[in-house]
Amino acid sequence: MTLTRYNATAATLSKNRTGGDWCPISGMCVTCVEGCIGMCEVGKSAYRGHEVIYPQPFGIITTASQKAYPVDLSHFNIMGTAVGAVGIEADSDRAIFPNVSLETRLGQDKGIKLRLPLLIPGLGSTNIATQNWEGLAIGAALTGIPLTIGENVCGMDVDAKIQNGRVIHSPDLERRVKLYQQWQRDGYGAIVVQANVEDSRLGVLKYAIERLGVNAVELKWGQGAKDIGGEVKIKSLEKAQLLKKRGYIVLPDPLDPATIEEFKNGIFTEFERHSRVGMVTEEGFLETVTQLRKAGAKHVSLKTGAYRPADLARAVKFSSRAKIDYITVDAAGGGTGMSPWRMMNEWGVPGIELWSLLYKYCSRLAQKGEYVPDLVIAGGFTLEDQLFKGLALCSPYVKAIGMARAPLAAVMVGKTIGESINSGQLPIYLQRFGKTREAIFVTAEGLKREYGKDYERIPTSAIGLYTYYERLAQGLRQLMAGSRKFAVEFLDRSDIVALTHEAAGVSGIPHVMEADKEEAEKILG
Repeated sequence: MTLTRYNATAATLSKNRTGGDWCPISGMCVTCVEGCIGMCEVGKSAYRGHEVIYPQPFGIITTASQKAYPVDLSHFNIMGTAVGAVGIEADSDRAIFPNVSLETRLGQDKGIKLRLPLLIPGLGSTNIATQNWEGLAIGAALTGIPLTIGENVCGMDVDAKIQNGRVIHSPDLERRVKLYQQWQRDGYGAIVVQANVEDSRLGVLKYAIERLGVNAVELKWGQGAKDIGGEVKIKSLEKAQLLKKRGYIVLPDPLDPATIEEFKNGIFTEFERHSRVGMVTEEGFLETVTQLRKAGAKHVSLKTGAYRPADLARAVKFSSRAKIDYITVDAAGGGTGMSPWRMMNEWGVPGIELWSLLYKYCSRLAQKGEYVPDLVIAGGFTLEDQLFKGLALCSPYVKAIGMARAPLAAVMVGKTIGESINSGQLPIYLQRFGKTREAIFVTAEGLKREYGKDYERIPTSAIGLYTYYERLAQGLRQLMAGSRKFAVEFLDRSDIVALTHEAAGVSGIPHVMEADKEEAEKILG
């Protein structure tokens, strides 16, 4: 396994004094010398303490694990074939990659329609999500995929109105919901509102269903980045005090006179806001799902993280009994706006192991004739080859891939390009494509023709996301055409092979030297 320099990383703005000479076990410099100002994590912790637990600078970054796991998606290859076609006529004039259908559905009773087998999981109250919501919402709506509003949005909204412990108005949540709904087209996609422990206490999902017209909601057990509740940094004393009064865990105590004095004197500049961990029970889960449906929810889903296998089994079994629409299973190391750095690297079940267990658990239920919810798997997916492998690995249960960090990157790049165009300060790297957004973004002219005067209201951040998805769609179609699978529903585990015996053992996918063995012997006679 590749080692990471745990005592020095860009995530915590730390580095070793001795550069490349460091101890592989501790990560410390080979020689730790008196007189060093302390640039490594150990050194910075000597004067900044708990601040060094978290990736920095907060609010303008997303972060993911640097740990190299024993098995990952690169340990599998995609299989193509020279014969036939599935899902289309076996005719060279018909079986071309533009004819590959990437549409799919999530859930029961025809479910949620998706133009692409993609979904953006919960992006909640972190600054990075708030600041880029316009691009995320409009871009996802134009693409025709679901977008999930993550945890703590109402609780963090300083303008929210809360009566008797229940939210009755949240301008921020309303803004996020309406922005997606305004650009949603032809019934594709959905805006999904998620709830953690704090949101459940505030009655966020009921508010979203009854007041905002949301018909898809999600219960959250956790994520792949951390095994504790959601966290953010707060730079305002007044906001920290408001959140403390609303019941959040805020550190240090913003109501303590000594803390107030230290903050005003600049001893520290940020408060930490933490959410509580949930306490899952089968009875409670089933009752909550029942109540959400009574409130008017058409689609109910569950988001769970990289917890131990027994918890994954609980998620699958409880969801089966509740007949929820889909489960999103997020693997260890996932991207986030703020999670403890060591935790992100060192806790939880990695992707291949987690998804392989998920496949086994769902297969066991299916063999017994029990209901199996649709699956969405997440955890570091970025490009089309990974999408193909994920869809094949958990076939036939997986219907979409969850991606958050990569789409957010596309949004931020699109926004930055727009700002550069408006300021007349385009970098030379971009000027080679042109100086207008129609010249730089290859999908812009198509959007302009389709939307007419409304095109001017589409921000470049949304065009960036839409264009990124256009690339993924074409790349995935090409890979699928090579495997002669012309719709997502036809992808299966035979479309990939394991390159190592360890990957084969973990996943149950045949090693490349064992694949097609029986068929090859029949062909050879």
